[in-house]
Amino acid sequence: SHTLAYATAQGPDHAHGCTHGSCYPATGDLLVGREKSLKASSTCGSRKKEPYCIVSHLQDEKKCFQCDSRRPYDPVYNTISHRIENVITTFKPHRKKSWWQSENGKPDVFIQLDLEAEFHFTHLIMTFKTFRPAAMVIERSADFGRNWQVYRYFAYDCASVFPGISKGPLRKVDDVTCESRYSDIEPSTEGEAIYRVLDPSIHIEDPYSPNIQNQLKITNLRVNFTKLHTLGDNLLDSRVEIKEKYYYAMYELIVRGNCFCYGHASECAPIDGIKDEEGMVHGRCVCKHNTKGLNCELCDDFHNDVPWRPAEGRNTNACKKCNCNGHSNQCHFDMAVYLSTGNANGGVCDDCLHNTMGRTCEMCKPFYYLNPSRDIRDPGVCSACDCDPDGSLNGGICDGHDEPSLGMVAGQCRCKDHVEGPRCDKCKSGFFGLSADHPLGCQACQCDPRGTVSERPPCDPVSGDCFCKRQVTGRSCGQCLPEHWALSHDLNGCRDCDCDVGGATDNHCSMDNGQCRCRSHMMGRQCTQVESGYFFMALDHYTYEAELAMLGQGCSVEQREHQPERPATWTGTGFAKVPEGSSLEFSINNIPYSMEYDLLIRYESQVSDWEEVRVTIVRPGPIPTSSPCGNTIPADDMLTVSLPAGSRFVVLPQSICLERGISYTLHFEFSRYLNGNNVLIPGTTAANILVDSISLLPRYSSLEMFIGGDPASIARKQSYERYRCHDGAKSVARPQISDVCAKHITSMSAIINHGALACQCDPQGSVSSVCEMRGGQCRCRSNVIGRRCDHCAPGTYGFGPAGCRACECSLEGAVTRFCDQLTGQCPCSQGAFGQRCDGCQAGHWGFPNCKQCLCNGHAEECHQRTGACLNCRENTGGDKCDRCANGYYGNPVLGTGNGNRCQPCPCPDGPNSGRHFATSCHQDNRNRQVVCNCNQGYTGSRCEECAPGYYGNPSRPGGRCQPCRCSNNIDMSDLDACDRRTGECKKCLYNTEGPDCGVCKSGYYGDASRRNCRKCTCNFLGTAQTQCTARDECVCQRATGQCLCLPNTIGLTCDHCEPNYWNLASGRGCEACGCEPNNAVNPACNEFTGKCQCRDGFGGKICTDCQENYWGDPRIQCRACDCDPRGIETSQCGQKTGHCVCQQGVSGVRCDQCARGFSGQFPNCQPCHQCFGDWDRVVQNLAVRTKTLSERAVEIQNTGLTGAYEKAFRDLEEKLARAQGIVNARNTTTEAVSSLMELIEDLRYKIGETTDVLNHLEGDLTSVGNSNVEASNELSVLEREAKELNLTSDQLHRQLDILKNSNFLGAYESIRSSYNKSRDAERRANQSTTTTPSTVSQSADTRRKTERLISAKKDDFNRKNAANKRALGDLNAKAQTLDMKKINEKVCGGPGDSPCVESHCGGAGCRDEEGNRHCGGLNCNGAVAMAENALEKSKHAEKELNIAMKEVEELFHKVADAKTKAEEAKGKAQAALDKATNTKNKVERSNNDLRNLIKQIRDFLMQEGADPDSIETVANRVLELSIPASPQQIRHLAEEIKDRVRSLSNVDAILKQTQDDVRKAEQLLQEAKKARNRADGVKSTAETVKRALEDAKTAQAAAEKAIQRAKVDIGETEVRLAQSETSSSEHDLNNAMDRLGNLGRGIDGLKLKRAKNSMAAARAEETATMARDKANDAKQILDGELTDKYHTVQDLVDRKAKTVQEAKKTAERLRDEAKELLKDAQDKLQRLAELEKDYEENQKKLEGKARQLDGLEDKMKAILNDINKQIQIYNTCQ
Repeated sequence: SHTLAYATAQGPDHAHGCTHGSCYPATGDLLVGREKSLKASSTCGSRKKEPYCIVSHLQDEKKCFQCDSRRPYDPVYNTISHRIENVITTFKPHRKKSWWQSENGKPDVFIQLDLEAEFHFTHLIMTFKTFRPAAMVIERSADFGRNWQVYRYFAYDCASVFPGISKGPLRKVDDVTCESRYSDIEPSTEGEAIYRVLDPSIHIEDPYSPNIQNQLKITNLRVNFTKLHTLGDNLLDSRVEIKEKYYYAMYELIVRGNCFCYGHASECAPIDGIKDEEGMVHGRCVCKHNTKGLNCELCDDFHNDVPWRPAEGRNTNACKKCNCNGHSNQCHFDMAVYLSTGNANGGVCDDCLHNTMGRTCEMCKPFYYLNPSRDIRDPGVCSACDCDPDGSLNGGICDGHDEPSLGMVAGQCRCKDHVEGPRCDKCKSGFFGLSADHPLGCQACQCDPRGTVSERPPCDPVSGDCFCKRQVTGRSCGQCLPEHWALSHDLNGCRDCDCDVGGATDNHCSMDNGQCRCRSHMMGRQCTQVESGYFFMALDHYTYEAELAMLGQGCSVEQREHQPERPATWTGTGFAKVPEGSSLEFSINNIPYSMEYDLLIRYESQVSDWEEVRVTIVRPGPIPTSSPCGNTIPADDMLTVSLPAGSRFVVLPQSICLERGISYTLHFEFSRYLNGNNVLIPGTTAANILVDSISLLPRYSSLEMFIGGDPASIARKQSYERYRCHDGAKSVARPQISDVCAKHITSMSAIINHGALACQCDPQGSVSSVCEMRGGQCRCRSNVIGRRCDHCAPGTYGFGPAGCRACECSLEGAVTRFCDQLTGQCPCSQGAFGQRCDGCQAGHWGFPNCKQCLCNGHAEECHQRTGACLNCRENTGGDKCDRCANGYYGNPVLGTGNGNRCQPCPCPDGPNSGRHFATSCHQDNRNRQVVCNCNQGYTGSRCEECAPGYYGNPSRPGGRCQPCRCSNNIDMSDLDACDRRTGECKKCLYNTEGPDCGVCKSGYYGDASRRNCRKCTCNFLGTAQTQCTARDECVCQRATGQCLCLPNTIGLTCDHCEPNYWNLASGRGCEACGCEPNNAVNPACNEFTGKCQCRDGFGGKICTDCQENYWGDPRIQCRACDCDPRGIETSQCGQKTGHCVCQQGVSGVRCDQCARGFSGQFPNCQPCHQCFGDWDRVVQNLAVRTKTLSERAVEIQNTGLTGAYEKAFRDLEEKLARAQGIVNARNTTTEAVSSLMELIEDLRYKIGETTDVLNHLEGDLTSVGNSNVEASNELSVLEREAKELNLTSDQLHRQLDILKNSNFLGAYESIRSSYNKSRDAERRANQSTTTTPSTVSQSADTRRKTERLISAKKDDFNRKNAANKRALGDLNAKAQTLDMKKINEKVCGGPGDSPCVESHCGGAGCRDEEGNRHCGGLNCNGAVAMAENALEKSKHAEKELNIAMKEVEELFHKVADAKTKAEEAKGKAQAALDKATNTKNKVERSNNDLRNLIKQIRDFLMQEGADPDSIETVANRVLELSIPASPQQIRHLAEEIKDRVRSLSNVDAILKQTQDDVRKAEQLLQEAKKARNRADGVKSTAETVKRALEDAKTAQAAAEKAIQRAKVDIGETEVRLAQSETSSSEHDLNNAMDRLGNLGRGIDGLKLKRAKNSMAAARAEETATMARDKANDAKQILDGELTDKYHTVQDLVDRKAKTVQEAKKTAERLRDEAKELLKDAQDKLQRLAELEKDYEENQKKLEGKARQLDGLEDKMKAILNDINKQIQIYNTCQ
């Protein structure tokens, strides 16, 4: 067929089979052998015999036949069977006698072929016995009937049968169209229908494409017959006989195809279970190309190295065998591996043997390594690791293979961090205890480095015990030994505690900070200090004053006053004066410590030596032998001592033992005194002694700290005795104590007193509560004494916070200088008075010779010293009250007549009037007028006016004259200088102005108050022009004189520029210097020229050029101006070019040759003859014209020449001829001209040569100059280095001197070491020369051997040398013939034979201007240029990569941060969501509960079981309810509720639940209104109506009360809800749970109130219902009984019109009241509706926010997903 031919043409060449490309099995009829797989939906006679007729015999007679398909067709026995298998081609003789036939009149029939595997389907041919179908569809399935696709539609009329299906033409092979050519009614028999899968008219580019292969592939084929062809009689006649001739009948069905093998098989075999028949197309491919499967759709086992693909043309796409290196025979394909290998290999080996693993079994399993000495295919290539599992990582895994880049060595064990050794079986130094459980293998030695010995491993590698220093202990050497602290790196490791022997309880201290354990109130590390407010005692701390002791007979106390400038030589307030034979007795009860004490007596002897003083210690009882003083005998308590006159103290020779806590009495008896002649004078009483005090000094030898026997105690005792510490406490005036003694006494004090003693400074007598640390002396206030500053010194009194005051007793009037210490009263002698005994009695003066006061009768007392009267009366004054006081006049002296009265001065009024302006006044004796002596500033006869320079209004009460406030800048004698009334200054002097002359005039400056206003002196050039009217007239700041300066100008007078600015003379302000910062010494420049101060090598105004007489770019190099000084105008050459500025007539780069037009030998250049100028002009003109002509010729050459120019040429030739004639006509010969021309040419040639020479010289000079500069730079560098070396040497010398001077021993050791080294070197040198065999002798032997070898090998060497020379010569010749041209071209890029000057690409041997080798360059394509370009590109790429990596790294960090923040945000959002969800659930639960409650109440109200009595009872209870508030309170509460409602952002469901109550109340009101209207309609029954209205009113009131209660409850609800108000912000969401708790409690309370409200509303409803019922009853009565009597009642009403009218008015009044009640109820209903509306809006807002939150959560999840994806991308990017 056509299709088969097309497929064959498109298919591969089968000659080669499957070896060289794709291959396909032969095509056949797929129906052969598949009778059972072919089925039809309708077959005639399948259940019984059925008749059928044929159309062709209708014209004659009805010819009908029988069909019985219950048994198969048999050509002999059963020819009327027409099963579907009859259509299979058999090529038998009865082919036209058997066919398939469907049932009669059935249009929808299908034939279906079910194949056992995938097949290629090419085409289909159907041959029909009857009419072909009027419509049919061919379908196929490629997945065993699960899905069907239409191949083609066939119809006689496609448009009507299959509307919407295209009729073609076909554009693609898989287009679905409808075809009509096989659906015609003719022929009536043997008509064919053909379908080809691949239409031959469509060109197929790739027959192996998936699209084509899928189009051909089938597993099921179905032909649907949908419409029969008829002759139309079936439309007119519906009999069965008519249908018997319309059916489908088919002779033959051919389905061509082959088994589907994807090009991997050329033949097919039967599928298991399928019987093989001749000509059958089988379904199991015999696969090639290493494939398998029913259709070769899989790769064969162990051939999965590339993905399975169909064979395509010449490409077999065979499956590739896996490479498992002989260690496996199983593998699978992995697409990821395939892609990662660049589509090379995708096979992954399975179940690798021989301890291998990996994609190709190329690696060893863990605990094995790849033996590098064996082949990879060797079964023993993987050897077991030999690693200690305890010390190795991962249980003993070693490096699996060699990888130098990763530091991997096959078989190498990977030790844990703290393990070492080839097998990882040893702990590293510093670690111990190898263990498999430890992640690091070994534990670190827990050794404190401070306490561990450093020369060895810190700990034992097995046990871990550390090796400690001498004073360190513990397993880890982390603890000091007892009595040590401060673990450190010292040699011994710890320091001694060194606790104070007395201040600390023992020598133990804290290991951390060394803190010792201190006694009470001691502090400091060593307990050597005291707390604030405590002190160490002095040795004589326990001192007892004699003046306070019990005095014997004849004894007295003698106080002694302290002299401030002299130190006291006694203690206390004084002495006890004891006569001979008397005694003193001291009571002692404060012994602090049981020990031996030395008894010290302090005294002052007024006579010679005191012979004997007996001291007796009186104890309270016998001494127990067990006590510390148990060894004391009575004789020890009886002591005798003498008191030498030349001393102030004495210590008893024998110590006394006293115990703590026991009271003692010390009795001193001063029994015997001896005079100077050693003669005892009995009975005399003249001998006295002044006893100051006694002290108990602790005896150091009885303290354990000195007598302990240990070395420290012995050392303490020796130092205590060496420094004589005990003697320092005996004298009152003691010297400065040494630090050693202070330390010992401190320790003694702490032991004796069990710590430190409290200062106990008297708070009144001392400056502070802190006393001196040693001795405890408090800082006393003035005149206060005592250690505690607790009493006044003798001669003072009044102890208090201010100290004590001196008595100041009068020497003349007091008995003693000591006063009473409380009152301060001195003891006065007779006739003396006063506290100090220093005055006379009242009315007397002149102590001590007192006289009476004389005060003229105007005073009683006078001054005690001067006698001047005090407190004169009657306006008198003076020492004797004998004149008038100031402001008064008269004569008060007694006995002068009546003029003894002082009168006030009228100036203008008296002294106490407030208008008195005179110091005094007097009365003129002649005219008896009072003359006033005015105060300053006042004038006039009565001082009633202000003087010049003053202003005011003294005539007004309270008025006075004040100095004019004119800053002292007016003439004080000028009356008009200032206004006399206001004080305004009128005539300011000294260049001042202003209302108070307080500022300088404009143009002046200074301090006006000091009269120093000076004229402004501003620099005209630097001052702003707006401030100056003329050059010398400028305005400045009045206080400072600062002028207003132009920009960048400074100075008081604007006379100089700011730093780094210049050009003040410009008049526009100063300009910036602009000095180049890198080249200038500093940014400042000359203020007048602007010239910057340049560094060496730089010049120019702003240092951007080279320095003077240099040129070039200073950033690169400056060169000296190389100009000939004889030919230059200026020494400076061009800064950029270096060209010299030549004089006239001189030229050349250096100005060293005569210029053109000048002759002579430079520098004597003379102008040429005039003819030269003429000829030169001619030649120049000709040169210009020639150049023009040559340019024109070039132009003509480019543009072409036309005849238009011929005339111009002729004119030109004529002009040239004329010029030639003129030249020939001159008086010069041709020879002269020619010789002149030759001379000119010669000169030009020589000039050219000279120029070249000069150029070379200039180049040489330049290079020499460059070398010179480089040499100078190098020299400078050398100089700097030399200086640095000198400095270093000096420093080393100084350090050496310092070392020598500072550490003589170190220097000595260094010298000694150097000496030893020198001796060692000398010894070794001697050994190398004198001993045998020595180095020198060995060297001599070697030299002799060498000489013998040289002589033996000399000839051979010469021969080889000559041969080498010849070879070198040959090589040299060859080298000469070598051509560098090609190499130059390839390497440098330029032509190889071009000279270096011409070739810009350079080459071998070429150098640039600076002498560097030159190869390559711009536009050069040599290897050098390409390499440089590649290098630049790689550098650029590296930079870009670095930048990109930084950006990626930043992005990664940002992504990581973003992820962290997103996680936090997610967590917060989730928490907020959870809280909001819980809130929402709680609110919904509350709503549901309240709705259920309302429903229950409504059900109760609506149920029929409620009887009228219970309803009436409820109504009565409603009526009994009262509102517990006044209308004003309710109105105020309603306003508050309104405000709260407006502020609410979330109201719970309470309002909504109350809405039903409101609606019920509204219904009740409506019903009440109807009842009222019905009642109003009947006027004749006024009383009944009145009662009905009263009932309605009652119901209305009840409803109103219910509404009010509901309203109040709603208000309470709103107030509570306001507390649980939530907003849309995240903060409020976070607090939602707390608020919901309050809300829940509020709702619980509201439920009860809601129930009450509902009950109240129900009662109101019942009441209203009763009212309505009563109204209805009234209406029925009116409609019923009263209707008949209407006329009678009407007559009665007419007679009683007044009564009816009154009743009517009453009814109208009741109606108006009901209207008002109704209106009020409606207003309240409206307000409730508004509240409900607000609630609903808030509820919507809350729902919106919840939706927003849900949306935000979704967005957050999406963002998190995106971030995770990005993180995954960045984590996996290479």
